[in-house]
Amino acid sequence: MTEVRGRERELEVAPSVTREPVHRISWRAILISLPLIIWNDYWVIQVEGIWHWGHPTCISLFWNVTLTIVMLILLNLIVRAIAPRYALQQHEFVIIYIMVTLSSALAGHDALQLGIPALAHPWWFASPANHWQELFWDYLPRWCTVPDLSALKGFYEGHTTFWTPYHFYAWLNPTLWWVSFITALAMVYVGLNCLLRRQWTEYERLSYPIIQLPMAITKDGGRSDFFLNAKLWWGILLAGGVDLMNGLHSFYPSVPLIKVRHNDMNYSFWFVNRPWRAMASPRPFWIPLYPFIIALGFLLPLDLSFSIWFFYLFRKFQQVIADAMGVWRPPEGAPYIRQQAFGAWTALGIHVLWLARIHLRNVIRELWHPEAQRARGEALSYRAATVLVIIGLGYMIWFSHRGGMSWGVSVLYFLPFIIWSLAITKMRAELGPPAHEMVPLNSAYLLVYLFGSERLGARNLTMMPLYWWFNGRGHRNHQMPIVLEGFKMAHDAGLHPRGLPWLMIGSMTLGGLTAYVSALHQCYNVGDNAMVAHNWGQWNQLAAWIQNPSKPNWMGITYMLIGGAFTAFLARMRMEFLWWPFHPAGYALALNFGVDYFWSCLLIAS
Repeated sequence: MTEVRGRERELEVAPSVTREPVHRISWRAILISLPLIIWNDYWVIQVEGIWHWGHPTCISLFWNVTLTIVMLILLNLIVRAIAPRYALQQHEFVIIYIMVTLSSALAGHDALQLGIPALAHPWWFASPANHWQELFWDYLPRWCTVPDLSALKGFYEGHTTFWTPYHFYAWLNPTLWWVSFITALAMVYVGLNCLLRRQWTEYERLSYPIIQLPMAITKDGGRSDFFLNAKLWWGILLAGGVDLMNGLHSFYPSVPLIKVRHNDMNYSFWFVNRPWRAMASPRPFWIPLYPFIIALGFLLPLDLSFSIWFFYLFRKFQQVIADAMGVWRPPEGAPYIRQQAFGAWTALGIHVLWLARIHLRNVIRELWHPEAQRARGEALSYRAATVLVIIGLGYMIWFSHRGGMSWGVSVLYFLPFIIWSLAITKMRAELGPPAHEMVPLNSAYLLVYLFGSERLGARNLTMMPLYWWFNGRGHRNHQMPIVLEGFKMAHDAGLHPRGLPWLMIGSMTLGGLTAYVSALHQCYNVGDNAMVAHNWGQWNQLAAWIQNPSKPNWMGITYMLIGGAFTAFLARMRMEFLWWPFHPAGYALALNFGVDYFWSCLLIAS
């Protein structure tokens, strides 16, 4: 995950030339963003959570936000023609983009669509068959969950309304507690990015591929030459035509289907006998051909796109070898893909800190001289950013302890999450993968591997499924990369960063609250049984850990070390040799099943 190779990376180089900010945060842009946050959160909850369709927040560039910005640009062109002085400028579009993207991320498929039902699931679905009541009801924190079964009846069965005093007050206290937790999480994300922004943006000069399209279409308030490029419209016509044809096929089967989706390109039937059957498990062997991902692939560094599909096939090959040896046991056993992923992402996070070590020494030195950062136009002084991280992380640890975790386990739970967040944030800012789903990557599994569920105990383990929404499902909606991209967009648009951290924290707080209200409104209408399919595993896993106490998984720990060592080797080789074609982030991404949805698209693009 390095931008410049060679031993000169060991030294802190001169920062890039910075653009002087000329714009202040626009209250008009904030006011425009507020209804858009409400609308987009409602839309995302309905489209992804209820309909299970489209999944706008499962890719790095949220298409619901992009569509919102495009519609605003069209309206802005009309305003510019009638009353030019009232037309929006690029820095105002940037504010809107940041606020709506952060709020959509919280409402997304890997976020509160998991977190909100989790507050009710262990109470409603407990039965004599699963023994949940005996196993962990005594350890569930009632103050941040909803144990009232009468209030949950409408939540699961629908055909009623959330807006009754009984339903409203049953959810009020848990909602406020979790919104406060989201605020603390936002403080940590913003503070960490303020501490590392200069290293990543000005010293390492990361390219930020994800923001290139939003910045291009909003240039000069939407009057960019970007829209005058004939090739753009040919591309829209081609990709849109395929989508339109396939949409018509759904309603009129006589219209031909152009197969591009992963479900339509399932070639698992190629592999039916041992050991090749392992190629089609635990996920099928798909060869998808999504036009938009092929296009995004051309914007990726060649070594990353090559490494993703190469290490995807390498992962499949490991499974074939394990099956040939008779030791293949997915998902937990040989070849221990999940454990390799833990090691790889942890090594990437440590590598991020190692490359920033000189900058971090300067940060520590300047903690007592905040005037220097103000003179450089930093959003927050390093002292303020550090205080923000300490307060936010301290609150999250206290929240966990109040929920039943011991102080030590609370710290151990969040430590790897912070390391992985740093790795994901820098990886996305540097490389811009189309998606970054890391299904196995969560602290609960890591702690069970390291210490065993027997030693952790039921009380510590019971709180962990409630955190699945931000540290478990897949990290596709991770807000920390969006915060960093927001700082970069503000810089490039000439927006003064002062006040931006508080705007981001406020956006996440409001986005979290809006997501809760949107989900509860819709669930009491249609019933949450429409939104439970991807929420079950966490509580069944908890029951399994309690019923079958485990010791430390030494083989799993060994493969974590192997994955970490191999990642460190790839990173070092990439720093030393210009010809080295393998990217450590490609290996880390390919170990997680999100790559299965687009590996072949990057094969074409590379």
